[in-house]
Amino acid sequence: MLPILISEEVPISQILKILAVKLLIGVILGIIIDIVFNKLNNKEQKKDEHVDFCKHEHCHCEDGIFKSALYHTISIFIFILIITFVLNLVIHFIGEDTLSNLIMNNKILGPVIAGLIGLIPNCASSVIITKLYVENLITASILIAGLLANAGVGLLVLFRVNRNLKENIKITAILYSISVISGIILEFIGFSI
Repeated sequence: MLPILISEEVPISQILKILAVKLLIGVILGIIIDIVFNKLNNKEQKKDEHVDFCKHEHCHCEDGIFKSALYHTISIFIFILIITFVLNLVIHFIGEDTLSNLIMNNKILGPVIAGLIGLIPNCASSVIITKLYVENLITASILIAGLLANAGVGLLVLFRVNRNLKENIKITAILYSISVISGIILEFIGFSI
């Protein structure tokens, strides 16, 4: 998002407002979610979760942290590289025009689709959403919805490393819901930057 906004010479005040809104929503809802889930999950966390991970990955952590970290880094890098290549092909064949036509200035459907695009675990989704905003094809609220859902390759790493599929889906659903609901609320209050 930032490189696109800077390269398109968007005023710094506008960039700071976008970042402030994302930060504000993230901090407030992050604290609320943390409080709610801590109250719901009074279970004690497993202290040796990394041991299970290392056993599953066959990385031989007992041989030293450097070797293990290098193994995990290379493994995740290759995984991200393959998935990113596939996603870029899909986005290339769908096309930016098709995406903009789906979300252009629709108060409900716009944030819903922007959130889905934002969930694409790749920087391309935030680039597309930001370009659409800079070209005045979507509103600031739809931009925020898409950018809030975007975690870069974070979701790929989550699904690759955390073997609890139910937990991963719950995290993704919360991320998506917050993004869409925030976008819809901002649309209806007439939020603009």
